[in-house]
Amino acid sequence: MARSDLRPVVKLRSTAGTGQTYVTRKSRRNDPDRLALRKYDPVARRHVVFREER
Repeated sequence: MARSDLRPVVKLRSTAGTGQTYVTRKSRRNDPDRLALRKYDPVARRHVVFREER
């Protein structure tokens, strides 16, 4: 099994509309749906929800 099959690299985009992104890995087995994390957006200067884009 290849490294990228189970834990693919995903890009998280800010919902504040600033265009800020984070890159992370996620487990397909534990999180089959789209990932949503609350992280810091330096452009908006506050914590916002970042959602996985495909």
